[in-house]
Amino acid sequence: MSELRPRLDPSGWDDEGIDHDASQFDKAEQADFENGEPTGRRWNGRGRGGRKGLRRPRRARRRRLTLAVLPTLLTLGNGVCGLAAIALAMSSDSLDWTAESKLFAAGVLIFGGMLFDALDGSAARLTGQASRFGAELDSLCDAVTFGVAPAVIVWRISDSLPQRLTWAIGVLFALCVLIRLARFNVETDDDDAHEGFEGLPSPAAAGTLAAFAIAIPDLADFATGESYPEWIHVIGSWSLWASHYFIPVLALVLAYLMVSRFRYPHIVAQLVRGRKAPNQIGQALFALVGVFLLHSVALPLVFCYFAFGSPIQTIWGSSEEGESGGGDAGLPTSADPEERSPTESPPPGRSASKRTAPPSVTGTDETARPR
Repeated sequence: MSELRPRLDPSGWDDEGIDHDASQFDKAEQADFENGEPTGRRWNGRGRGGRKGLRRPRRARRRRLTLAVLPTLLTLGNGVCGLAAIALAMSSDSLDWTAESKLFAAGVLIFGGMLFDALDGSAARLTGQASRFGAELDSLCDAVTFGVAPAVIVWRISDSLPQRLTWAIGVLFALCVLIRLARFNVETDDDDAHEGFEGLPSPAAAGTLAAFAIAIPDLADFATGESYPEWIHVIGSWSLWASHYFIPVLALVLAYLMVSRFRYPHIVAQLVRGRKAPNQIGQALFALVGVFLLHSVALPLVFCYFAFGSPIQTIWGSSEEGESGGGDAGLPTSADPEERSPTESPPPGRSASKRTAPPSVTGTDETARPR
């Protein structure tokens, strides 16, 4: 905490006893020796006759670290949510909650961390308090909330697979989050517009797993609720059974998407800056209707759409371009008669003189213009 103390005013420093004149310093050095031996008044015993043995009083200036209060508190709130999610997910039987309730609370806390993570950067930029310290602290809190906490959820949510396998999947997910955050810090400049990301953002990956944790209580209600018809019971029971296998596999896929190079849009920046295309407004309306009808069960669908939408579009677009390029491989690259070979015959209705006319000498030709 010494770095947080204010500097002393230079006018209040005590300069008594400091000889700035070199001649006065030599006189003081000679006065410390009597008959070639040190008197011990100012001698520290290192050697004879050296100036290193003389100690001159000096005040060392320390660096002062100033903290932006609001952005720092928001970032620390992100870390607190992550630690609380880990504590709840790993809590023992002393907490009188069901396993589904613990996972639900852990998922809600991860979403709380996402909210703090979205606010701290905006608060820092709006107040002009963005700093390197805040960026590093944000990465550390993200590693806890979006790396370790989802890994713990993967460990606790699946009891059908071997424990060694689920632990390996959780560790791999957390390591990919660390790689994703480190790559983002290295490749992102201070003046970056934040219009998109390369690779799935770690908050989105963590939110996808947290959404499934939040949906588990509703699935259990669908499977056992008396107010639902039989086919709803069947779907709920099957979904609960499949989640023990699906969520670990989903964590593996999300880990790969985080370290991939697929382009993802920055949803928060687009919403704040008002850049919304008509298709995005329609997608938002469908999402709101789904949340209203299906409650928390719609959250996994929304996050899965965001996580897998960009890769599917990229792969589908690449395959279409490959097919179109392969089908046109035997066709000429240009249909413009001006670019035909001189040996080719001109098309009907056009004379060869127009095609072989000399370039203009008036300076209108692009190659004739002075650079």
